[in-house]
Amino acid sequence: MTSGRIMAIDYGSKRIGIAITDENCIIARNLDTVMIQESIGFISNYLKKEKVKCIVLGQPKKLDNTFSEIYNRVIKFGKTLQKKFPDIEIVLYDERFTSKMAFQSMIDGGLNKTARRNKALIDSISAVILLQSYMEAIKHSDFKPQIIS
Repeated sequence: MTSGRIMAIDYGSKRIGIAITDENCIIARNLDTVMIQESIGFISNYLKKEKVKCIVLGQPKKLDNTFSEIYNRVIKFGKTLQKKFPDIEIVLYDERFTSKMAFQSMIDGGLNKTARRNKALIDSISAVILLQSYMEAIKHSDFKPQIIS
């Protein structure tokens, strides 16, 4: 892979949560949450300013390892990203439990009930968790990400 940051996207029914690494791909942080219809423009603008080598899309699976209802939309979105940004590797990574982990981190962080109902915040935290998990996985030599082509 070339040099650059890694971006992660938690794709939801209305909006996407976006996380990004630092330049050295060590730390994941929240970037933003945007409505789906604004997402390609947002990503395009970000890529004009920063070098990104890989975009990780959360692969929506159910507990029984089958794909969830939103899977086909995620794949379509991934193919759109691949066409629009052909020099960036687009990969899928299992996102099971990221929303639950995000919600739990909000509780652990002391956020009140009103703040925990903020779906955009959950999407954003989910993207960070997805990215951190992906960065841990790529440290292992036997890990082979599923690339969208």
